[in-house]
Amino acid sequence: MRATIAAALMTVATTMYAQGQPSGTVGRAKSKPAAEAAHPPAQTPADTVRAMALAARQALQSDLAWTGHYNGLVNGEVSDRLIAAIKAFQKDQGNKPTGVLNPKERSVLTAAARKARANVGWKIAADAATGVRLGLPMRLAPQPSSAADGTTWSSSTGTIRIVVTRRKETGLTTARLADHERKQPPGRKITYSAVKPDVFVLSGTQGLKKFYMRGQLRDGEARILTILYDQATEGVMEPVVIAMSSAFEAFPANGPPPRKMVEYASGVTVSSDGAVITGYDATDGCRSIVVTGHGRADRIAGDKDHGLALLRVYGAHGLQPVAPGRGAAKGGVDLIGIADPQNQGGGSAISRAKASVGQAGDSELMLTPPPASGFSGAAALDANGKLAGLALLKPADIAGLSGAAPAAQAVLAPVEAVRDFLKANDVTLDGTFDAEAAVVRVICVRR
Repeated sequence: MRATIAAALMTVATTMYAQGQPSGTVGRAKSKPAAEAAHPPAQTPADTVRAMALAARQALQSDLAWTGHYNGLVNGEVSDRLIAAIKAFQKDQGNKPTGVLNPKERSVLTAAARKARANVGWKIAADAATGVRLGLPMRLAPQPSSAADGTTWSSSTGTIRIVVTRRKETGLTTARLADHERKQPPGRKITYSAVKPDVFVLSGTQGLKKFYMRGQLRDGEARILTILYDQATEGVMEPVVIAMSSAFEAFPANGPPPRKMVEYASGVTVSSDGAVITGYDATDGCRSIVVTGHGRADRIAGDKDHGLALLRVYGAHGLQPVAPGRGAAKGGVDLIGIADPQNQGGGSAISRAKASVGQAGDSELMLTPPPASGFSGAAALDANGKLAGLALLKPADIAGLSGAAPAAQAVLAPVEAVRDFLKANDVTLDGTFDAEAAVVRVICVRR
């Protein structure tokens, strides 16, 4: 590309501060000479582009970025860089570089950008771990993994890694964050740095990889995007980095809240030797897991497709497994779980709720009304008091979000899926005890 990505993206940290300055800081308008007033100058390419609607200018910048011609922030601002990008695209098409696209050229650009996005699997998504909204090249980095403080997407070979993290602590500043990141890991070389009160940008090299980092701070909480890629992939990744930088929303107005640092869920004992089944999302990325009254637990298996997780409580005594039913209940179930302490005045009482079971799509079973927070992993019982499945609370899929974020969904993982998951992990569901005695509180700590 025609400039380093560090220089191209410096506007991420500075453009927002250039706006809103007092008019006196940029000089005062001078009266035009009479001759100039009588014969106004011809319209420039910049004037023509500036006359476009803001959304059209942003779309133009974005498309030129995807074709590798524009390397700046997608904000609709008309600049010499944008006009140069238009001319460069026209030259590459064998056309006269006027700086203004005719309808045919604009159509060609749109198609080329659409193809470039499709080639990398571009998708706008929300990350439940941190609460950020970002664009992701899913074909380049299709493998997600969760940690206590964020999410990572990687390529199969490790040549590309995209990481979003979240930090919250007293006295946190962008200067402190940037200073820490400059040194981590050792040997990182910074080629560009910009630090403002609520945002910082760093880029450079890290071994054989290039990296770009953008962090934003609000109310003592930082949310950070880091993109690392082998230098051999630079030609593919530079347009992607520009697009990701522009799409990144650290604190989206309509996004979901980030995953809780301490999350309460319910679980169901499935064997007397310490096996507990609960929700996958509620126990994902935990630094530690505790089953109240029984001690520390480890997550030993997970089934993300069905939203299930298997815990092992070591040294536990008195766990009473639940009795399984024959199949998923039709029509309605009784849910037995332990609501979040905030929903019961700090208590830990087991409670019941009724829910209807309805089909959603080809296979998913929805629960209405959804139970209270803390019921993810609660036992769903049929009319005979037998286990019909697990109630799960999961965030709604909001890729391509527009408008208000949808509420979390309540679904039923049917007992058949529970049986298959446990069988695959050498656990037999054969309890005979009362269901309420089998329900436990699960606490996931992510900080």
